[in-house]
Parts: sequence; C-alpha cells; structure tokens
Amino acid sequence: MTRDRTTAIGVTVLGSGTCVPSLTRSACALLMTAGTSKLMFDVGPGSMRRLLEAGVRVQEISHLCVTHFHPDHTGELAPLIFANKYPDASLRREPLTILGGPGFIDFMTRLEGVYGHWIRLEGGALELFEAAAGERWHYAADDWRLETMPVRHNPESVAYRLTAGDGAAVVYSGDTDYSENLVALARDADLLICEAARPDEHPVAGHLTPSMAGRMAAEAGARRLMLTHFYPDCEDVDLAAQCRRTYDGPVILARDLMHLEVSR
Repeated sequence: MTRDRTTAIGVTVLGSGTCVPSLTRSACALLMTAGTSKLMFDVGPGSMRRLLEAGVRVQEISHLCVTHFHPDHTGELAPLIFANKYPDASLRREPLTILGGPGFIDFMTRLEGVYGHWIRLEGGALELFEAAAGERWHYAADDWRLETMPVRHNPESVAYRLTAGDGAAVVYSGDTDYSENLVALARDADLLICEAARPDEHPVAGHLTPSMAGRMAAEAGARRLMLTHFYPDCEDVDLAAQCRRTYDGPVILARDLMHLEVSR
C-alpha cells in the first residue's frame, strides 16, 4: 500500500515590495506549504512579522530558499536563525534547511564571521545546501521536490520550482532580467510568481517589467502569473494591463498576506 502524495501547494505572500520602506509592502518573501513542510522563499526585512500575521512561527519553517544575496532578499536571514535559538531552542522539532545559489556556503561563513555563535544552531539543527553553478539542480523531500536554475541578475541568482508530489508546480523567479532558464524552469507551471519591479515605461537592467514577465509566462505556458516585487512607481500604473500585452492567462498582482491554493 503506497502513501498518497500531496498534489496542492499553499502560497502566502509575505513581502511584495522592495528595499524601499513601505507601510503596506514588506520586502521580498514568500511562504509555501507542501505536504507537512513549510518553505520560505527569500527573507527580506519584515518577513518574520508577516510570518506571524500569517499564523506561522519561525520554528515551523522547515526550509528557507534564498534566490540571491541582496539585502531586500536576505535582510532577516540572521535574525531568523537567531530567533530559532531564543527563548527556547527546543521549540524547533526538525532541522532548519537553508538553500542558496553558487557561493551560498561562503556567504553563510562570512555572515557567521559577523554574528558568531548567535546564528549557529547546535546539534545538527541547521543544514546548508548550495546549488551547483550554471546548471539545473535538484533537491527532494518525501512529498515534494525543488529544482533551481540560474537567472540573470547576480552571479549567485537562482529561480526555484516547487513541485508537490506528482502534482502542482509553483515557480518563483527571484530577481532577473529576461531569462531563457526561467522560461525552461516555468514550463507548464500552475503558477509563476515573477518579479515586475518597474513599469514598462521605466525598465531597469537586471529586472523585469510586466510585459516582459508576461512574455516569459506565455513562452513557458504557465497557467497563472503573479507579479510581485513592486517599486513605488508601480503603484499608480495598471500593471495587469501592461502584462496582458504579452500574456492572456490569469494575472494576479501580489499584496502582502495574499493567500492562494495551487492544485493540478
């Protein structure tokens, strides 16, 4: 008799903003649930407060997936580890696994050089994994799996695809310019969560606009597209209309604490 494998993924937006302080948008972070696991993707400033607002304690996070090292994506990495130590380290029931792109182990070594034992979890309670450079990389758990591919932003930048069992698939771009790798990773995904940092009329190298994100979603055949990572000049623009210039599927504009259930 085989155990049923989950085919759904819960997605909660913890931060839909950027490095620019905002009362409504925290910096980059997502929460996804698959099976019994709770995974965070990026951990920008404000993430832990949003996590609590979503009803989840830091000790419940099983995996943290870092797309790249910019502070708006990693600003609460050290505080999150520190929060797992106090007031009671025994509140964590399983190791915290943190994954990142090429150079991630060195990044963590340097971070520990600043904070020392304050961000060291004892007894094997912290596990680190680094994606191989320049290629598709895989990580598997009992009832879900992750795949990463490099994208065009920083040397260490990777996008993630989370697949629950043999079912639903959600892809998170992190920060990127147009990327053939992201199109490949997002092939037939049920949801592509893609940055659209600036409106079409204000493109910036290393980032996407809504129509660029829509183009990649269309090329990938993604069933739904969520735009996120909005700078302030996005707030007064019809981002969905710009996205529909290149993508005719459902378009969702992320906001903090928005929740979706994604199933196949």
